[in-house]
Amino acid sequence: MLSKALLRLGASAARHPWRVIAAWLIAATLAVLAAVAFGGRTADSMTAPGLDSQRAAELIERAGTGQEGMTAQVVVTPLDDGATFFDHGSARTALTRLQTEVKRLPHVLGTSDPAGALDAGGDTAVRGGLVSADGRIAVVRVQYPDQSRLSAEDLDALVDLGDRLRAELPLRIEMGGNLFYAFSNADGGVSELIGLLAAAAILFLAFGSLVAAALPIGMAVFGLTVGVATMTVLAGVTEVPTFAPVLGSMVGLGVGIDYALFVLARHREYLARGLDPREAAGRAVATAGRPVVFAGGTVVVSILGLAVANVPFMTVGGLAVSIVVLTMVLASVTLLPAFLGAAGPRLARVGRIGRALRTRKPGRLARRRDPAAGAAHAAGWRRWIGHVSRHPVPYAVGAAGLLLTATLPVLGLRVGLPDDGSLPHSRTERRAYDLVAEGFGPGTNGPLVIAADPAGDPGVLDRLVGAVATDRGIASVGPTHIDRATGIATLVVFPTTSPQDKATADTIARLRTDVLPTAIEHGPARAHVGGAAASLSDVGQRTSQRLPVFVAAVLAMSFLLLMLVFRSILVPLKAVLLNLLSIGAAYGIMVAVFQWGWGGALIGLESTVPIVSFIPMFLFAILFGLSMDYEVFLLSRVREEYLRTGDNGTAIVEGISRTARIITSAALIMVAVFLSFAVAEDPSTKMFGLGLATAIFIDATVVRMVLVPATMTLLGRTNWWLPKWLDRMLPHGPVGTDETDETDAESTSEAPRPRLVDR
Repeated sequence: MLSKALLRLGASAARHPWRVIAAWLIAATLAVLAAVAFGGRTADSMTAPGLDSQRAAELIERAGTGQEGMTAQVVVTPLDDGATFFDHGSARTALTRLQTEVKRLPHVLGTSDPAGALDAGGDTAVRGGLVSADGRIAVVRVQYPDQSRLSAEDLDALVDLGDRLRAELPLRIEMGGNLFYAFSNADGGVSELIGLLAAAAILFLAFGSLVAAALPIGMAVFGLTVGVATMTVLAGVTEVPTFAPVLGSMVGLGVGIDYALFVLARHREYLARGLDPREAAGRAVATAGRPVVFAGGTVVVSILGLAVANVPFMTVGGLAVSIVVLTMVLASVTLLPAFLGAAGPRLARVGRIGRALRTRKPGRLARRRDPAAGAAHAAGWRRWIGHVSRHPVPYAVGAAGLLLTATLPVLGLRVGLPDDGSLPHSRTERRAYDLVAEGFGPGTNGPLVIAADPAGDPGVLDRLVGAVATDRGIASVGPTHIDRATGIATLVVFPTTSPQDKATADTIARLRTDVLPTAIEHGPARAHVGGAAASLSDVGQRTSQRLPVFVAAVLAMSFLLLMLVFRSILVPLKAVLLNLLSIGAAYGIMVAVFQWGWGGALIGLESTVPIVSFIPMFLFAILFGLSMDYEVFLLSRVREEYLRTGDNGTAIVEGISRTARIITSAALIMVAVFLSFAVAEDPSTKMFGLGLATAIFIDATVVRMVLVPATMTLLGRTNWWLPKWLDRMLPHGPVGTDETDETDAESTSEAPRPRLVDR
């Protein structure tokens, strides 16, 4: 059985703690060295097989125009408010020098020439999108090779050049482009530190001991180091998206500290019973470790289910995050018991600061010698759960109504991609974005690239240019570039609306379904719409189409796993429905904050943005897996009490009250970790952080402490109903419950066990 294996594993680690700790130190060192030697850089390829934007990218790559590589843009305007490029020679000279020096940077394939466009005439300059109509804003577009040949040093060289020229030229210089997106430092570093500090404070308040608070943090740091380093090695083999390290750190810290908390709480419970520290560690891993393994496995399976979307960067991103979660599970059942064995009996004691916090009433310390599971600790929760159980209908209706109301904004969910216009004004990318929108129109920040293969039709390109230029959603059309070897043509067009505007997606759809087919006239030629805006629009549509299938698959898997664990039909069905409510409410709050702007200033959001197209599916996978943590941990205790007493009401009150404090502490830790990422500069990181924090908060409060006891009270003994024929079909040997654990001194009882199946 799993419990016996975990018992041996945990006890062995506790008996030989320094060997296990040394092994993890060696593993962490080797992982970091491997990451340095063989690791790759994260990259974003927002495409997927079969999409029109992917076909456009393939044509562009065949043509070898260089447009498939990375780009940057340097946006300039005179510092003298009264000057224009047309009538001030110093400004024109400065522009020429800037363009020349940018062109000399390493790996730069070429740049646009706004000064040359000025010499060609005003109308041509405006059409080329290099100088604004009033002559006050110019853009130097910089072309780099593909990301695999670049590094953060290329971004540093461009930024350093800008800093130097700002001091030497009479120009305001701002910069942007996907070179910044690819190589700017991630938000994770500071957020991880804030999350760790918040988690340490919560753990100290929960246990009243610095040693007890330090162990989960230490385990999480070890696990995160190994997990993220392994993710970096994976990036050397395949293309890992840039959001994966931040998301992996966010989820890894949350689940790692939570899993350690579950095991540590049970360990202190055994210490309070007088067990030897090594034996207590082994039994803690055998009991609390099983829900950890089950919950971690559920998180991994849910995240790996992202492959159903058939979007490669999501599949690889899910795999990368799963590596971190698996590392945390392994650390929880090996490294943590080693820490527990090394700490010895000290974990049973409460420090002086902890005693000061816990002795505000006479005699209170005496009642709290077991801070993890003492009866006095559960008294308040027992009163609350008993109160809810005595009034199940109003609490069930009220809580469900509250969550359904919070879910309503989902009806207005709009997916897209927050662009540089969503960044704070302190960032040069945002200032460059605003200057371009001011001088050329908002669509210039998100150009579309039409790739066409004439296939021997000499007039098709002229028809394409004419048809695209007259479309109401297109502001201007750049010159056509034709590759002589392949005959493939690329055409850069600028929409009238910004990249994240819904009207831009409508323009892309109209070009594909109406404008381009009309211009081609059923001939052999073919044309496709690409570019970053088109790619994100396509990915958003595909994920929206696949989301129902993915949700159905995750729900079915979760239902079957919980039915196997708890030998019940109604318990897993209720769990699935309640999890849907908490996730739906989190989605609704995200829409209200990011699309409607409600409370956006609290997390540093300066403008409304659409929800990133792939985030709803990612959040569902992660949240459904994480919600199983609390579901298994809580219901394991409820079922244990039910098997011991045979009374459903007593089982609900005792089971939930005994786990409420740990679940609350675990939820607070996760919320603190996730909220620390919600204040990052990048809107996508904000969405992940706020969405995860909101869902976990709702799940641990409204769902676990109100809806679960209310609905289980209403269902009564039918909670544990299972048809006889189904019971015979299901394999036995639960993975996540404690009542069958022969290692637990209190797992046996003389009370008769109730029948759980329909005879």
